[in-house]
Amino acid sequence: MKVHHLLLFLHLAGVIVWMGGMVFAHLCLRPAALELPPAQRLSLWRAVFGRFFPLVAAAVATILLTGFAMLADVGFAQAPRTWHVMALLGTVMAGVFASIWFGPWPRLRQAVAEESWARGAEALATIRQRVGLNLVLGTLTVAVAILGLAL
Repeated sequence: MKVHHLLLFLHLAGVIVWMGGMVFAHLCLRPAALELPPAQRLSLWRAVFGRFFPLVAAAVATILLTGFAMLADVGFAQAPRTWHVMALLGTVMAGVFASIWFGPWPRLRQAVAEESWARGAEALATIRQRVGLNLVLGTLTVAVAILGLAL
């Protein structure tokens, strides 16, 4: 086995965790959670994100480290343009995740702890919007990777 294969496996495992989790949360859990009263819904999201976001943080670190390692291995100048596009999109996605981690996520935790459901709903709405943005960016990144689309 080549080091490249191990890097690619770790890279794709991180993508699967991150993208799969966002798809599940946004398209499956969210509609079901909307049927709950605010206190239960926000408490559920706090518990779910409390488990999911550390996994995302590890996935993001893995994706960035392995992606840039593979890019450096072939040489930045020799790498296909699609790799550069993926690196750009992945870095933007990591920034969006960081904006969730340091912004509305602590506000959601605090609001649930204080039972301030209106503030919690605002924080959750911001998280939902940013996760939606990352879903679009992630889908575009996968399209670039698989279809060879270079913007």
